[in-house]
Amino acid sequence: MNKLHFKKISLSPPQILVIGFALIILLGALLLMLPISSKSGESLSFVDAVFTATSATCVTGLVVVDTGTYFSTFGQIVIMLLIQVGGLGFMTMATLFSLVFKRKISLKDRLILQEAMNQNTMEGIVRLIRKVLMYSVIIESIAAVIFSLRLAVDMPFGKAAYFGLFHAVSLFNNAGFDLFGEFRSLTQYVGDPVMNLVSMVLIISGGLGFIVLSDLIDYRKHRKLSLHSKVVLSTTTALILIGTLVIFIFEFTNSKTLASLDWGAKIWSSFFQSVTPRTAGANTLDIGAMRQASQFFMIILMFIGASPSSTGGGIKTTTFTILVGAVISMIRGRTDLDLFRYRLAQERIFKAVTIAMLALFLVIAVAMVLSTTEDASFLTILFESTSAFGTVGLSMGLTGKLTLIGKVIISFTMFAGRLGMLTLAYALGPKKGKDLYRHPEGKIIIG
Repeated sequence: MNKLHFKKISLSPPQILVIGFALIILLGALLLMLPISSKSGESLSFVDAVFTATSATCVTGLVVVDTGTYFSTFGQIVIMLLIQVGGLGFMTMATLFSLVFKRKISLKDRLILQEAMNQNTMEGIVRLIRKVLMYSVIIESIAAVIFSLRLAVDMPFGKAAYFGLFHAVSLFNNAGFDLFGEFRSLTQYVGDPVMNLVSMVLIISGGLGFIVLSDLIDYRKHRKLSLHSKVVLSTTTALILIGTLVIFIFEFTNSKTLASLDWGAKIWSSFFQSVTPRTAGANTLDIGAMRQASQFFMIILMFIGASPSSTGGGIKTTTFTILVGAVISMIRGRTDLDLFRYRLAQERIFKAVTIAMLALFLVIAVAMVLSTTEDASFLTILFESTSAFGTVGLSMGLTGKLTLIGKVIISFTMFAGRLGMLTLAYALGPKKGKDLYRHPEGKIIIG
């Protein structure tokens, strides 16, 4: 009698990440389709449910139905849990259960965690995950308390506590979901110091990345920062300050945004709109009413995004810094790229170029297709495409008007942006080992 032999399927870490996120999105969509998830008791369509679950799991914030008015408390809690799992990563949550039940973390689990956290080595990966979980709980808890106390002025304390927790989770994980209703986001708190300051601290903390947070917390002990932390902190600070100045200048005389506000609100809103394109998705000004120059500048900020090992998307601040540094080095006639007196290997530069080019190709392709399927200006479509890729969640009003094809395309773009272009590329075609030979050097004319 012949025996059937089944070949064991072996999945690479990138493939496991892709499948894991896809399964979480599917589960979330099925839960959001339940009648109990909506206030009206109606079932959300499958496409809209998948779109919402993708947006939550990929910590984006683009919505086709208003979170505050359409979903019931059950549906909102599902979205909040999807944001938390998606922001920290499903492998991080799985590691939490392993630690709680004292289960040994296998070598393959560590490899997947290494891929998920974008680390170069497995050394200390479990220790990093512990810090990720601890920092997340502490930061979100403190923010939730402050939000609750502030919102208690405007609503009953029970509702304020619920709103405080939801928005603390949403903002720290750089998602753009809110419960204020009518797609208003934080526009009613445009000049509120508490709401602005706490929201920006959450967004920046989540966007810096857990490695940088760990470095900052341990600074008093070691009195030094890693090269990665120095690059992330300097680039983040520069982008926020430049963004604030640019938005303040371009919107200062715009009667629909800054012109009608007092000086305090002008400064707060300029800072907030500079911080939020770094994949957060909340806004205190009407994005659609801003000048085209400001909107295009925000597209650039969204494309750059947050930092590695964070809850945000985009090509990442380190990639942007390496690209700019490579250009400056070439202009100066230098063959090496030096950052803070450290020389970067060519492999890092090639990786940065690859990530940026893949991201650029994706955004351009999505914008071109949407310009055919959607009835909107090209800048609006480009804004939406970049927002989806950068897992930002800001919109100029196109999301609610997307066609069926548009929703599917934007959902895929959010998925690709959250996982990262390289991870997705490795999952579709696993990377090969190093070449055992080199071809003779050739020369072509450039420029």
